[in-house]
Amino acid sequence: MRFAWRVGLAYGSHANKVRTVHTSAHPESRSSPEVSGFSDTQRGSHAASFARVDAPCLEGPEGIRYDFNYGCRVHVPVAGWRVRMVDLDTQNLVFDAALAAGEIVASRRKYFVRFLLEVFDGPRQVFSHAFDAAEKHVWMTIGSGALGDAIAWVPAIEAFRRRHGCSVTVQMRPWLHELFEAGYPALRFVSEMPGDSGTLDDCGKPIYATYRVGCFSPYADRDHQPTDPRVSSLQDFASYLLGVPPVERRTNVVMADHSRAVAQPYVCIAAQASAQCKYWNNPDGWRGLVAHLKARGYRVLCIDRDREYGLPGAPNTMPEGAEDFTGARPLQERASLLAHADFFVGLSSGLSWLAWAVGVPVVMISGFSHPKNEFHTPWRVINFHGCNSCYNDTTVEFDSDFGWCPRHAGDALRYQCTTVITAGQVISVVDELIAARGAS
Repeated sequence: MRFAWRVGLAYGSHANKVRTVHTSAHPESRSSPEVSGFSDTQRGSHAASFARVDAPCLEGPEGIRYDFNYGCRVHVPVAGWRVRMVDLDTQNLVFDAALAAGEIVASRRKYFVRFLLEVFDGPRQVFSHAFDAAEKHVWMTIGSGALGDAIAWVPAIEAFRRRHGCSVTVQMRPWLHELFEAGYPALRFVSEMPGDSGTLDDCGKPIYATYRVGCFSPYADRDHQPTDPRVSSLQDFASYLLGVPPVERRTNVVMADHSRAVAQPYVCIAAQASAQCKYWNNPDGWRGLVAHLKARGYRVLCIDRDREYGLPGAPNTMPEGAEDFTGARPLQERASLLAHADFFVGLSSGLSWLAWAVGVPVVMISGFSHPKNEFHTPWRVINFHGCNSCYNDTTVEFDSDFGWCPRHAGDALRYQCTTVITAGQVISVVDELIAARGAS
């Protein structure tokens, strides 16, 4: 047996280092591009809780089965058949190995890669297939129930559908469907996973590819996400994961009711969040801002779901002086309130994303995240004199602890990122916005 030395790409604990690996030679297919790199360490798991897949569902010749449900997956019926996987865009050979009879092998990379899959029996090419989702069915799971994440990521899913000419089913929480169904009629929104096989949808159609759109922990995981979510915007992160251009895409939220419910000029605010570090923690902040807005002739409507929220014994309450529009209102009702507001003031949270989606100017107050993290707004408020941007710090990792403050959890500077944002700073930004609206 002849052997060849190849330069390989190591993706394990020595990521980004180039190493040489020893592997048996194999014939090159004439249809194969010139490729560089090789690593048999690219074997990945072929099933996951969100994909629920068993054997690949698509039939190739001579008993081969394949699909792209949770990576590039292939089953070969004969021992010794060699499988090659090539990234057609980067021209990297990412898998090359002989398989056992009946073995299923999958790529390690589970985000979108435009794979070329080849199977050889000695010098004979048994099968070759380049990823092509045109007129095929793709399943997307949004791996978060957060309002802001869904609003940020659905446009990238639609861009994927348009780019590949495929049909796409999007699995997300049922209460989110009402925001997207009218604006994205070509996408099909569901709440449940596919059936037990995981490779057929509820209409019996084979699923060509499956992707989970969401952040994976630890953030250093490069099998499920191509880049660290801390170093790109929330929208760009989804674009990288799905292989579409990383541009800001305003989400198309179509309102069911265009009537105006409040006749007087008003501003919407939202003061609640899913973690204390996201709050405006200056004790005089909201009170001073609400008083200023009312003095300027605005009604101030608080549209949070919860009037009070937080840890036991330390609730965050609705800002003093605001009108209570809280409660379990439908998202469409909140969208309509936002669309008729002069502007919105909120945090790095879902209602800020909803306000942006319906086209209302957004004043966003956030210190725990860097301004590049969310959508662009010229009315972004951050005070760089204080500790800031811990969420985008690659030396720490955001967790589910409501009280998370990675740099100052045990000292007097806890949540300094927003305690140093004064009412005066926010009022200055608001007044600039009001002046800009008056001049337009």
